Amino acid sequence: MKLSVIIVHYNVSQLLRNCLRSIQKYISGINYEVIVIDNNSEDKSWRDLIAEFPEVNFIASKENSGFSKANNAAVKTAKGEYVLILNPDTEFEGFYMKDILNFADSKPQFGCLGVRMHDAEGNFLPESKRSVPDMFNSFEKLFTNFKKKNLKSYYRNDIGEFDIAEVDVITGAFFLAKKEVYEKAGGLDESYFMYGEDIDLCFTFLNRGFRNYYYGKASILHHKGESTIKDEVYLERFYGAMQIFIDKYYKKSKPLQYSFLKAGLKLRHKIELIKLK
Repeated sequence: MKLSVIIVHYNVSQLLRNCLRSIQKYISGINYEVIVIDNNSEDKSWRDLIAEFPEVNFIASKENSGFSKANNAAVKTAKGEYVLILNPDTEFEGFYMKDILNFADSKPQFGCLGVRMHDAEGNFLPESKRSVPDMFNSFEKLFTNFKKKNLKSYYRNDIGEFDIAEVDVITGAFFLAKKEVYEKAGGLDESYFMYGEDIDLCFTFLNRGFRNYYYGKASILHHKGESTIKDEVYLERFYGAMQIFIDKYYKKSKPLQYSFLKAGLKLRHKIELIKLK
């Protein structure tokens, strides 16, 4: 089997239905499987999809163990040479998966690959292509709206949205990797409940000599934010994930950057909490 598509679902049954229909429509000429793992959704309507998509392997988790842990569990059951971690709030938009896999096959040190993402209004989502967070680009991300072109910023403004290029970081909403490479790298770090795990795994691939790619010739619709409630729990998980990353990679090796980043994250977290009130 060439490809295993893995979707972690939580409380977005209709979006998941649309995602699965887009997979049925657009993935062709490939021997593939789809694995959906439900993270103990409160809304049980996802079970209606089992009869609607009999070819999909549905797995019911007994607890919401987080994005990383659920994906890692699903990858263990996957039969494909490649695994595609895919958000349930995304939709394929073309017959490009075979071309993407051919591209991946052509790269001897292939780490992972992401595609161009846009929202429901057609706006490009800049997190499609990113740099590893450091002191300088994190300041830009946290405290400015600096979008100068031809700059190797956090959002890699030096790379066009329709280009194909090497990048440091792609998004976990569409994350293609070889299963063997994924597992040897340890998979997604389960210290992260949600957010940040994609940055961490991309960085791990880079540190092991692999190369990560942004493939702008293919696009997906990402209903960004529709499955997320932006409350205090969200903020705690988001900024907590960034803290895990800097603790892991900068605390001992780059203490100056660590102190700056820690202070910046704390300040930005407080600002966002104030906005909620």
